[in-house]
Amino acid sequence: MKLTWFGASTFRIHAGGAIVVVEPEAAGAGIDRTELVSGADQVVAFGDRDIVADWKPRAALRPLEVEEQNRPPEVVALDGDTLVIDADGEAPVVVARGGLPKLGKWADRAVFVLSGHELAGRLESLLEGASPRLLALAGDDGELEKAFAAARDKLDGTGMIALERTLAVEV
Repeated sequence: MKLTWFGASTFRIHAGGAIVVVEPEAAGAGIDRTELVSGADQVVAFGDRDIVADWKPRAALRPLEVEEQNRPPEVVALDGDTLVIDADGEAPVVVARGGLPKLGKWADRAVFVLSGHELAGRLESLLEGASPRLLALAGDDGELEKAFAAARDKLDGTGMIALERTLAVEV
């Protein structure tokens, strides 16, 4: 899986052999939106999907069902500010630009990509109810510093990284 942040709530995510671009219209200055969505299998925005509050990851394909290619990733809105990308062979990827809704047990194996403001408070709230595989944070230096300080003693095995604008990260 590869994550790239392009400012604000814009991400390019390579997962399960597919490319999903989230919120391309929010990309920062200097980002060519045509290039950003080039080659994308899906282009999604917050608020363009029906909300599925009780979402669960899809069941893995059985060996007899597997063809040459994986199924396209499923992109679901958990609320107006939270999307989840479920791609074959990958952990679910939760992309959130605001507070998180109630999550299921699947959150413990998910990758969370959080952007925006109040990262520290949102992290603390998430870590009270889940122990995700990885937290990837996208924000300004002040927000990141507060978030890392607040979560330092609460990670309990969860990995946490800061995303740098336009720099791709393999996770």
